[in-house]
Amino acid sequence: MYKVTKYPHGTFSWADNSSTDPAKAIAFYMDLFGWGKYQIPIDENNTYTMFQHQGENAAALSGMIPPGIPSFWFNYVTVDDVDALVDVVTENGGAIIMGPMDLFDSGRMLHIQDPEGAHLGLWQPKQHIGAGIVNTVGAMCWNELLTRDAETAKAFYSAVLGWEFHGGEHYIHITNQGRSNGGMMQMDENFGKMPPMWMVYFHVADIDAAMKRVEELGGKVVTQKMEAPDAGWFTVIEDPAGAVFYIMELAKADPWVE
Repeated sequence: MYKVTKYPHGTFSWADNSSTDPAKAIAFYMDLFGWGKYQIPIDENNTYTMFQHQGENAAALSGMIPPGIPSFWFNYVTVDDVDALVDVVTENGGAIIMGPMDLFDSGRMLHIQDPEGAHLGLWQPKQHIGAGIVNTVGAMCWNELLTRDAETAKAFYSAVLGWEFHGGEHYIHITNQGRSNGGMMQMDENFGKMPPMWMVYFHVADIDAAMKRVEELGGKVVTQKMEAPDAGWFTVIEDPAGAVFYIMELAKADPWVE
């Protein structure tokens, strides 16, 4: 009920981590989420570590990161045709950072930046659809934009991906083709100088136990646990190499329906 074989156009489908310390980060995530792994050679110095959960691809990590750039999680949205979206992105105030480009026989990728500065990957799948499992414990369960200008972001993503938005001042829900597809939060002064970014959530069975284990594994619990009404408890985590993400104990994990 949580296995995926195909993502509709405009749906979040994958997240991977670019790490300054791959060995330490891989050990951290495998212990925290109970993931297995297999590794795909990229070149003589780098591999793409594919994390496995219940026999399915769940997320990935690599050490391919430019000097001076901190570790980060990167989010991807499945699209039907990345090339067709190049002009749409730029005409609506976004920027093309990289691509479109083929990644072996896995798929075709376009790295974009929205008008407020948040980075996102657009993914046209071939052999790799993205995560083969979502929402259940140990899997990606949500994607969220932190932005300084929610209205500009809504206009951009509506034009590029056809998303619809619902909600008010405190939290905006994203809908894609009638399916819940993440959220958006407008940052205020409490976020300091933090740049706009897309964040990934992973589902855990017990938020308190997971927070304790994060510290034991050399990670950092960045915020106290917080409650999202009717959704569950969550907190921000920093892995041992510095990449930030959310963990969340969902009140109810929605099954994947194709």
